[in-house]
Amino acid sequence: MRIRTVRLAAPAFAGLLVAATACGGSSSASNTGTPGGRLKVVATTTQVADFARNIGGDKVEVTQILKPNVDPHDYEPSPADVQAIAQADVVIESGVGLEKWLDQTIDSAGFHGTRVDSSKGVTIRKGNGTDEEAAGDPHIWHNPKNAEIMSGNIASAFSVKDAKDKATFDANLKTYDGKLDQLDSWIAQQIDTVPADQRKLVTNHDAFGYYVDRYHLTFVGSIIPSFDTSAELSGKQLSTLVAKIKSTGVKAIFSESSLPPKTAEAIGKQAGVKVEAGEDSLYGDTLGPAGSAGATYLDMERHNTTTIVNALKG
Repeated sequence: MRIRTVRLAAPAFAGLLVAATACGGSSSASNTGTPGGRLKVVATTTQVADFARNIGGDKVEVTQILKPNVDPHDYEPSPADVQAIAQADVVIESGVGLEKWLDQTIDSAGFHGTRVDSSKGVTIRKGNGTDEEAAGDPHIWHNPKNAEIMSGNIASAFSVKDAKDKATFDANLKTYDGKLDQLDSWIAQQIDTVPADQRKLVTNHDAFGYYVDRYHLTFVGSIIPSFDTSAELSGKQLSTLVAKIKSTGVKAIFSESSLPPKTAEAIGKQAGVKVEAGEDSLYGDTLGPAGSAGATYLDMERHNTTTIVNALKG
């Protein structure tokens, strides 16, 4: 079996950029373009958009590029995305090479505002040496301590861009950091209820390394053995994974909300283990839509932890 995603050709991408910038224009460095003088913020991923809303509150207007349950690894920007960036005061990225499309989009949009790499200061897990993974593991948000660093970077950028509201950003950051600390302690307590020899994880792709490291789980393997969901995999790799699942006594395989569960279900059938899919899928690369179990970052990590703990104990 081979899984592969299709990317749009460069000329098609360029055409989108031309169409969008023709009706967009350069970004202003001021924050007076929105009602009440709010900062116009563009956030790439669902996670950093959530952080931005928590830190900025009513002082910012956040445009979120990636929609819930959309895989960020192979995203193609739309004309609306380019226009939003052209008009933004601040653009926030998750970083670590996740948004491969962003440099070209920013250049074409004529963006002159503040670009925030929220990963700055995070200790990055190494890749496997391939060109695609040279930057390291981009799934940094799955450690709440990294989420604190990301939120701090966002708050600092907001305070520089809008100094008059610095006290508000600082207060919001302090409140949110408290929630992240509580989340971190709660996750650790929940994982501790699972017998040590049962803390073994098999997922759709290598998205949970920071979570595994933080909470001392054992990563057995993934269906797509890569940080990038567009990577190819072979039948031999899948057979090897089935053998590892059987030999290590893994309790469950965890599908992800932004990926189809068919391959995971096929492997689960071969290995004779349960597959957590559907509403019990993990939120790996993206938050879920409003009203879902993964609607916010805090919700996502609670849902993931509850799903993992229940399955591994079962």
